[in-house]
Amino acid sequence: MERARLIVLGLDSVSPAVLERFSEDTPRLRELWNASTHGTLRSCDPPITVPAWAVMFSGADPGELGLYGFRHRRPGSYDRMYTPTSSTPRRPMVWDALSRVGRRVAVVGMPPGYPPPAVNGVFVSDFLTPPSAADWVHPAALAEELGRAAGGPFFDIPFRVEDRRAVGRALLDMTRRRWRLVRHLWEREPWDLFAVHDIGPDRLHHTFWKYFDTNHPRYTEDPELARVAHDFYRTLDEEIGQFLDRVAGEVPVLVVSDHGSQGMEGCFCLNEWLLDRGYLSLRSAPARAGVPLEDAAVDWSRTRIWGAGGYYARIFINVRGRESAGIVPPEEVPALVAQLARELEEVRRPDGSTLGVRLLRPSEVYRRVEGDPPDLMAYFGDLRWRSAGTVGHGRWFLEENDTGPDDAVHSFEGIFAFAHPRAPRSAQLPPQSIRAVGPALYRYFGLPIPDYATEPPLPIWLG
Repeated sequence: MERARLIVLGLDSVSPAVLERFSEDTPRLRELWNASTHGTLRSCDPPITVPAWAVMFSGADPGELGLYGFRHRRPGSYDRMYTPTSSTPRRPMVWDALSRVGRRVAVVGMPPGYPPPAVNGVFVSDFLTPPSAADWVHPAALAEELGRAAGGPFFDIPFRVEDRRAVGRALLDMTRRRWRLVRHLWEREPWDLFAVHDIGPDRLHHTFWKYFDTNHPRYTEDPELARVAHDFYRTLDEEIGQFLDRVAGEVPVLVVSDHGSQGMEGCFCLNEWLLDRGYLSLRSAPARAGVPLEDAAVDWSRTRIWGAGGYYARIFINVRGRESAGIVPPEEVPALVAQLARELEEVRRPDGSTLGVRLLRPSEVYRRVEGDPPDLMAYFGDLRWRSAGTVGHGRWFLEENDTGPDDAVHSFEGIFAFAHPRAPRSAQLPPQSIRAVGPALYRYFGLPIPDYATEPPLPIWLG
């Protein structure tokens, strides 16, 4: 029987709409799409890079993994936060399972991937790798060889900065370097699983969305900056094309994304709203606009609820007996949450329309709740409004991100496309769950599907 092999190309933040928008710039991706079983891949709650890729490659949900975003709060603290690492997920990834049975894997940049976990093969760490880190590849002996192949830094770039032209140049450089490394690594041996993550599309969307989308609420006409998006997708397509030329159609390819992107309408200042509603209390007014809550003079003896910013709001309740200065009796938490939900539903945007708030309780949306979850998760305006956690603004809504220039937010609509040398061509499937990918990969490689991977496998042709 022919040994199963697979290439996975992970394009961060790419939606079906983005593929369509840049179709003229991406002939190789369009060719692959048209020769594939493809469709929309619906992301997880929350639709964020961390946890979405781990959800995809494990089949577990974020609660089972203990992954709720880029920043987690240390239990019992008010300001001690941490960034998840490769050891944070409470369930293994498919490359771990393949390694255990002796299959050879090469993984480049799949989050959370720092420090690089030990696999039966090679693991290059992800965009969360510290700039000065020396421990970015397993096995460590490959660092000099792969660094030379890349020709320069390739993990990530600063992107929430004012000089967007510099971002555009850095983005193209990073992309070329990453794919030079990828092509070099591919040639080393006939890998069973070869998986690549590219953060570039996400950085492009955050930095340049308002220049290429005339429907963006702050669309800005700037032909030079609008052209960056086309240059990026053309470059990405060329780099992927050079890689696919080396594959020569001999190995099936799965293209996936963790979530989609959409234009950002603005920020809802959650903590400003909580202050005005009496849920949060400060001992003194912030000295300026945009003060992080951990730097503000919070009066915890009078604070019942506080929140954190990001693509969605992480909301915490100051529970007596759990927090060091907790004041909300545990038995009063359900009524407090119900009151909060009612009041959030009444929030109006600056134009008078309803903001639209979706409030999630981790214990209700996940099969299990591991690690350090927020008490509540909130989406604003179908994710078109970010959550601003800073204070001192004196208003509930901001047109821009409170942590630096940003044009885009996430959406639930990612992509999948499976191209097999002997598969039927151009078959479009109904939308699929991101949790369907993990079970499909386990089945593809002939491994038992874990009991926590309960989503029916992505119906890709196995041949």
